[in-house]
Amino acid sequence: MPLDTPRLPLDEQVAALNDRYRHHSATDVLEHALFDAAVGNLALVSSFGAESVVLLHLVSVISPGTPVLFIDTRMLFDETLAYQRDLAASLNLTDIRIIRADRRDIDRHDADATLNRSKPDACCALRKIVPLERALEHFDGWITGRKRFQAGARTNLEFFENEDNRRIKVNPLAHWRAGDIEDYIANNRLPRHPLVAKGYPSIGCAPCTSPVKGNEDPRAGRWRGSGKQECGIHFSNGRLIRSTQPQDPLKETAT
Repeated sequence: MPLDTPRLPLDEQVAALNDRYRHHSATDVLEHALFDAAVGNLALVSSFGAESVVLLHLVSVISPGTPVLFIDTRMLFDETLAYQRDLAASLNLTDIRIIRADRRDIDRHDADATLNRSKPDACCALRKIVPLERALEHFDGWITGRKRFQAGARTNLEFFENEDNRRIKVNPLAHWRAGDIEDYIANNRLPRHPLVAKGYPSIGCAPCTSPVKGNEDPRAGRWRGSGKQECGIHFSNGRLIRSTQPQDPLKETAT
């Protein structure tokens, strides 16, 4: 797209991109998104969790210099932190950006690190949503590993989404099934998160993640017993969460 050509409204951009790449593979979608001027400057946001290695590997093959944003909540498993370091090195990802909450915000709202027990939504806002929002201000869009088979609000997920008329969200794996994830990891001999073998098919912060039994939903170990299903980066109770006052995230989650 020429520099002097105005961009379409975001809804129209997203509709055009979905129409253009509707029948393409995840690799094609990701490759085009990373190099298509209509999409703009993208970052991959990764938790370095149980399935993250698939999208990280795809990015490493297509464009290893893609910025990768990793949110360190300061409450992650030691295994996750080690896995992040090892995977970044082995895949030669050259632009890993560690995103953390401002220490002043932590001291103000959660100095004793117990907010997750009384207000888990507020804790996620403080340690995840607000830091990510600040980091994404520098990008036109971001890449996620969300998939339709994860159900809930993700059932009708498209490759491209309009995020609050501010950014494009790219979901290259939207149409992948659980078996596709496992096959890709096995076929490419990719290292698994060490906690997967210990019964953690979905991995978040250590205080809010527990192992699951074989007959449970893979996300049953996240915020077990609380009714909470999402951290809020994407959805919470079916509603998109977005902080409007980064300096005081608890105002967003008090109700």
